[in-house]
Amino acid sequence: MHIENEIQIDYKVRINRVFEYIDANLDGALTLKILADIAFFSPFHFHRVFKSITGETLNDYVIRRRIEKSASDLMHKHVSLSTIYRSYGFPDNSSFTRAFKKFYGVSPTAFKKENPNKFSKIRQIESKNGQIYPDFEKYICIIDNLKKWIQMNAKIEVKEIEKLNLAYVPSIGTRNLEATYQKLVRWAGPKGLLDDNTKMVTIYHDSLLVTEADKARLDACIVLTKSVAVDGEFGLTSIEQGKFIVGSFEIGIDEFEKSWTGLFVWMHEHGYKKADRHPFELYHNNFNEHPEKRAKVDFYIPID
Repeated sequence: MHIENEIQIDYKVRINRVFEYIDANLDGALTLKILADIAFFSPFHFHRVFKSITGETLNDYVIRRRIEKSASDLMHKHVSLSTIYRSYGFPDNSSFTRAFKKFYGVSPTAFKKENPNKFSKIRQIESKNGQIYPDFEKYICIIDNLKKWIQMNAKIEVKEIEKLNLAYVPSIGTRNLEATYQKLVRWAGPKGLLDDNTKMVTIYHDSLLVTEADKARLDACIVLTKSVAVDGEFGLTSIEQGKFIVGSFEIGIDEFEKSWTGLFVWMHEHGYKKADRHPFELYHNNFNEHPEKRAKVDFYIPID
């Protein structure tokens, strides 16, 4: 059993290298042979391992990443469609439009046009996830209610933060995040990394506005105050110094999505643009130890 666990960990480490390579090369050739070599597998074995870990074929995963990243750009960037489709490896506008429409049910142009505040989750279409979005009047009402809720429940600042050094474990799917944190805590305790001032961080590689929750990639992290050796599925990463919108909340677990949504609405309303860096959450307590099960958490959106 111990040997089987080590093999599973080694496979996850190799696949995580592939995830990172794909994200860095969405405009290039992402063939089975290239990615299998990165994972140090034969193409046949790699294909099976990748699907067993992700639940998707390699081709489906790559197409989804390209489409979801392009959707995020349509929401957050003022760039041309040609710039977007070339950035994500599509040879022309027609192939990009076909793939996008197959995934979201509307063309890229309609996606952008029907989204006046560049916020994709509130639109009058049925998404691939099966969610039905309201009409324009309801859209305006929802936005207004979000603004009021944010004013009442958040302290929002724009500030420069210092570099954060982190140890992390990758997770696929939000439902697996709690178990991933438990694994991180079990590893960190014996290494003397846990005390009353220890902070945990979740880094989002995917936007839950455009990626299904069970397919989203996240990193469960612990902020380091000293150097530590890592191995296996545990790794080292960092959040570089930069400018962020920071929303500070004390919320219930069912209010995280509303908080993120409201913060992005605030960002657009105030004329900021999301930078090409990952949003993250920083936790100030363990919500399970709060008498009302509330989380004290800061949400960080990177901006230019």
